[in-house]
Formats: sequence, C-alpha cells, structure tokens
Amino acid sequence: MPLVVSRVIVAIVTLACLAEACTRVTSHVALPELMLGEPSYFPTQEAYGGAPIVGGNAVEILLNGEQIFPALVAGLRAAKRTITYAQYYYEDGPLARDVAEALADRCQHGVGVNVLLDAFGSLNMPSAYVDLMRAAGCHVEWFRPLSQFALRRYNNRNHRRIIVVDGRLGFTGGSGVSRKWMGNGRVPDHWRDTDVRLEGPAVEYLQAAFVENWLEATGMVLGGEPYFPRPIEPRGQVHVQVVRSSTGGATTAMYTSLLLALWSARRTVYITNPYFVLDAKMQEALLQTVARGVRVVVLVPGAIDHNIVRQASRAQFGRMLRAGVKIYEYTPALLHAKTMVIDGVWATIGSTNLDNRSLALDEELNLIIYDRAVAQQFERTFLEDIALSQPVTYEAWKKRGLASKMLELLALPIRDLL
Repeated sequence: MPLVVSRVIVAIVTLACLAEACTRVTSHVALPELMLGEPSYFPTQEAYGGAPIVGGNAVEILLNGEQIFPALVAGLRAAKRTITYAQYYYEDGPLARDVAEALADRCQHGVGVNVLLDAFGSLNMPSAYVDLMRAAGCHVEWFRPLSQFALRRYNNRNHRRIIVVDGRLGFTGGSGVSRKWMGNGRVPDHWRDTDVRLEGPAVEYLQAAFVENWLEATGMVLGGEPYFPRPIEPRGQVHVQVVRSSTGGATTAMYTSLLLALWSARRTVYITNPYFVLDAKMQEALLQTVARGVRVVVLVPGAIDHNIVRQASRAQFGRMLRAGVKIYEYTPALLHAKTMVIDGVWATIGSTNLDNRSLALDEELNLIIYDRAVAQQFERTFLEDIALSQPVTYEAWKKRGLASKMLELLALPIRDLL
C-alpha cells in the first residue's frame, strides 16, 4: 500500500474514533415564519443570537491581505491603552513579523496587550515571535494547550479572530497570519479572504467574546474603562449584532441565526464558504428557500487545503443542483472568505464555516450586519468573485471520477468532525 494512502487511512480511522464523542448541534424541528424587516424579526434574532442588535456603527470591508493587514497593523500601532488579540492561525512569514513587532512596540510604549493564540491552529508559530512579544511586556497565552491526556479537547478549538484596540476599534473575519494571506486573492498560493473593520457600540461585544476566552485560558478577568470605555460614541448608521457560538454546542447561536435568515429570504441568498458540509436541517432550509423562488448561489473553493473536506462537500452537490441551487468554484486562488448576503439587506461575516466543526465543536464569532449599503458591497464582491469562477453543473457532477467518489465514501464516518 502506498505510504500516502496508508497515512490518509490512519488519519481517517483516528478521526472516526474521535467522532464517537462528536457533538452535533441541537435539532431544529421547526422554524417560525418570518420576514426580514418585520417588527418581530429583530427581537427573535436577538433572543437566539444571544446579543443585542445595536446601531451607530461604521463597517469597512477589507478584501484580502493587501487591504486587511495594512489596516490591521495601523490599528494596532494607534493603540493608546489596550489591545486584545485572539488568533486561530499564526505561522512564520513577513506578515507574522509585522504583527508581532506592532504588538511588541505598543507594549514597550505602555499599552496593555493580551494575546490569545489557539494551541492547535498556531502550532507552527515560531517561538521567536512569542519571545519578542513577551520580552516587550505583552501577555501571551495559549488557548487549550495540547496534551496527550486531553485528546478530546483537540476537537474543541478557538477559531475566532478578534482584535480590539482601546475598546473602541475592532477587526474580525476569516483571515489568519501567514504569507498565504498576502496579496489580492487572485493568484495561486495567496488566499482570497474578507475581514471587516468595526467602530461603534458593537465593538463592546467583540471585546466580550475575547474576555470570555481569556478568562478560560488564564483565569484573569479583564474589565474597567481600559477595556470597556464609556461612552462609545456612534461612528455610523449601521446596525450590527455580534453572534458567538461556544465549544461543544453549548450555544447554537450562529446555527439558529443562519436558519432564521434563510427562512426569511425572499429574493436572493449569496453564500461564500470554503468548508461547505451542510447537515440535514441546513440542507433542507436551503432547498426550501429555493422552492420559494429565491435565487440561491453558493461559491466554494475550486481547490482547498483539505481535499477530504472538498469531497465531503461535493457529495451533497447533486441534490442541491437538481433543486436549482447554483454552485460555483472559485479558481484563481484558494477561497477562504466566509460571508452570506440575503436580499441585499442582511449580511454576515466571520470565522464560521458551514460544517459541524464550526457550528458545534469550535469557538466561533460572526458579525451580522443589517444595512443595505454594506450588504450591497458584499453582494458586489460576491458577483466579482463569481465572474472569476467556474459553474458546477449537474451533468459534470454526475461524471466525477472514481477517486472522488471513493473519497466521498471515506469522508462519511467523519463528516461531523470536518
């Protein structure tokens, strides 16, 4: 047996063993009849999203590394009192050094800097960057350090991306820190991603998500004026909700929020997601949305960093394509953006993938944005990406090769871990 094949089988068997204890989202048997914009939509969404929908915010969309990292580093270097920084993925490269040096610089100027790195996602981060930050006075901690005695906790990671500067400026989205995120998202080996820069009262709830994870990792309670300043003045007109889901299905806020939004769609649903492995209820919601005459278009990667995930996703395409869902594969680079736009008025962006790992196993965070102008910006970006993508037809899907079908079968026992 070839070495590569044997390693794949060993990995699948290991994951299948862990899957016995895999958490799934709470069953959603029925959903209410709602429409975006009706008076009861906001209180319903607030109840299940676990956070208020607050106005007075400014949201700037940042596309790919060429926009994300200059804005991020500038925001860090402008800090006067505090920085809270949570990152899932951090590895070596020019961007990695820029971020570490910006954080270290602020520490040297008396800013309180708290850095929380996921112990699995940032496994390849050079220790030199941690040493640089700690030597400058930064407080750097690891979320759920890896241990042979805590194998099941390997499953439950902090996938959130959170930066809050002085309690007033925030960044979040899907990007990690690596040379892979450099560039414009249009060339191979440089990923296509989207983040947002947020100012206004909603930043408080980004901070709340950070301190929740920081408390678990360190036992330290961050608070007071440096972290939660008052007042946070309005900076725009955008209504934003910060929705976070927690490890092991403790909350299903993002899952329920997505279902409510899909159920309320009346015109268009545009989904961009790299890990598109829907459970039965999410598939049903998508198919019923199409059945109501809503145009549903899904953009997924043409190539991906985990091929087994791609094949698990493609196994579902047949039923969706037959029902009328339009599916495209992004080809210029690896697609990593995680956005959804509904009816040109509702949008979400964050760390959540459309798979069980994100929706039931990991710590995740998304912004839900209620604003026509911002939603239409997301919509224009989506259509620009579609123009660079290849459509997936039902006929082509039926003719996929034997190797693809075998990988789809191998993925079945571990779908809930992907």
